[in-house]
Amino acid sequence: MRPSDDSGTAGLVWLLGALAALGPLSIDLYLPSFPDIARSFHTDVAAVQLTLAVYLFGLAAGQFVYGPLSDRFGRRNPLLGGLALYAVGSFVAAAAPSLALLAAARLLQALGGCAGMVISRAVVRDLFDERESARLYSSLFLVMGVAPILAPLLGGQLLAVAGWRSIFVILGLFGTAVLVLLARRLPESLHPDARSQAGPAAIARGSWSILRTRRFLCLGLAGGAMQGAMFAYISGSPFVFIELLGVPAARFGLYFGLNALGLIACSQLNRWLAPRFGVLPVLRGAVTFGAVAFAVLVGVVLRGDPRLATVMPPIFLGMSSLGLVLPNLAAAVMAPFGAQAGLASALLGTLQMVAAALAAAVVSGLANGTALPMAGVMAGCSAVALVLVAVDAVGAARAG
Repeated sequence: MRPSDDSGTAGLVWLLGALAALGPLSIDLYLPSFPDIARSFHTDVAAVQLTLAVYLFGLAAGQFVYGPLSDRFGRRNPLLGGLALYAVGSFVAAAAPSLALLAAARLLQALGGCAGMVISRAVVRDLFDERESARLYSSLFLVMGVAPILAPLLGGQLLAVAGWRSIFVILGLFGTAVLVLLARRLPESLHPDARSQAGPAAIARGSWSILRTRRFLCLGLAGGAMQGAMFAYISGSPFVFIELLGVPAARFGLYFGLNALGLIACSQLNRWLAPRFGVLPVLRGAVTFGAVAFAVLVGVVLRGDPRLATVMPPIFLGMSSLGLVLPNLAAAVMAPFGAQAGLASALLGTLQMVAAALAAAVVSGLANGTALPMAGVMAGCSAVALVLVAVDAVGAARAG
């Protein structure tokens, strides 16, 4: 059932925005608490970083599951079930007596929370045509963009007032509130006649067909590499800013939010750039710019005296470039797949989250008390993306 007026559409945007924001909110809210969690469990920050990698692997696995499930059984039931699982995982995390159980609870959170990331896009596709969908997706991005700006600030305050466990209590309550709102206000958007009857074998064949195409393989992997750069920063920044550079945990969100603001601003600038210069030229230029910025960051770290004044500018510029990379990359990858758009979207999301999880795990595994693991993984991932984008460009030139 489509919203009947602008107020109904605005309500849907906020509802779906809250739903889609669950995933990033669950990451960004607890970043300032890494050192406190490490002290609570008598371990180091590198071990706590692995709980982020576990969460990202859960997001990767869950996205591929919820896409086909919602195509076959409708949007509501898989969504409500995922939110219930998310709330349970959040409350278990709040009471976790060990780091291992905290990691397991984070996995439950991810397997539940990723339902909103996948199904919110599907609901928009069900209810609106192409032009209106583009407008709705832009609005959703703005709503979702509030999470990485405000979440670390709120997380830092909760940490100071009530300790790190309160962060997961808040996430559980937020997930429960979204569940109740959706159960009351979100009707089933997928008509029974439009539901897929594809079984596992057909899904596997379709996935293999998509993965074999040059554009999906090159740009999909490039997108995964750039997501890896972003999550290397997300994973490593609490240690680098709080422990290494001496930023108070309560103020960590200010610096984190500034970088997120740059990304959001560039994503909105892209609405002007892409139509005028083309999706692929803007994408290639932004990947190049990001790779250069992260290479400069490595140079700053290797000089041996990283400070806020020298570390922040290349991080800000590199993270801002992602606001141009990610939407253009998604548009370029998805363009060839009409009837298979849902499956292609699930594959792209899974690929990106796997890369993000691997990058976060590598940052943790290479931890040596300096900023080099974070900076090196960011630069390495962006360099891989630059090569893959160039390979796609060469292939397109030969095919054309």
